[in-house]
Amino acid sequence: MKQWNASLYKEKHAFVFEYGNSLIEWLQPKAGERILDLGCGTGELTARLAASGAKVTGMDSSPAMISTASVHYPNVEFVVGNATSFTLPGQYDAIFSNATLHWVREKEMAIARMYAHLKKGGRLVMEMGGKGNVSDILTALEKAMQLHGYSYRPFWYFPSVGEYTTLLEQAGFRVNQVNYFDRITQLADPENGIIDWLKMFGNHFFENVPEKDQYDIMQQVQHDLYPTNFRNGRWYSEYVRLRLIAVKA
Repeated sequence: MKQWNASLYKEKHAFVFEYGNSLIEWLQPKAGERILDLGCGTGELTARLAASGAKVTGMDSSPAMISTASVHYPNVEFVVGNATSFTLPGQYDAIFSNATLHWVREKEMAIARMYAHLKKGGRLVMEMGGKGNVSDILTALEKAMQLHGYSYRPFWYFPSVGEYTTLLEQAGFRVNQVNYFDRITQLADPENGIIDWLKMFGNHFFENVPEKDQYDIMQQVQHDLYPTNFRNGRWYSEYVRLRLIAVKA
């Protein structure tokens, strides 16, 4: 299981939850609704949902993330739970999930858990990495790892529109709205944006790589991406997002 650095995430990768603010507009939370924020991270979006008057539970598989969220938002309920196996009391009017489900490779299990926890007519409002997400970084990483004698194995699940909507429909959801779009994203660190990004989100690629070689690989990736991904003094990456609303039929 990935170990998250909650402080680094909150301080230097806030774009993850800041982009999620517009997803709340898709959800349109209402006072009194029960809402589950699946993969809540450090809780910023959970707190925004709670401010609408909804009864919100934030859930994340990372104890570090939940601990940070609980400290910053003590009046919001947070729990540790895994997307593929969670069991919570009762059912929800809505499940909200931002930038989480591409971490879940057992996607059918996660979809089944979400379906089970929604009331009939309840809605799933989610955004995840779509097909082609951060392909620039991953292509350069695969090349750099091979040059240093290591094998690259894909980790994330970045589906096409057809792939994911089919899985939802097979589980019993009706997909009502889909948006699949490019989002060129400015990275946090103006000097070592690619290295910083890999340290935050890609450490699972280096589990069997000695520390010295890890840094050499990350430097190689950043060097190779400089001509295309460094512009006007800042680093960028090619994010591709899949956003949708589905209803439990």
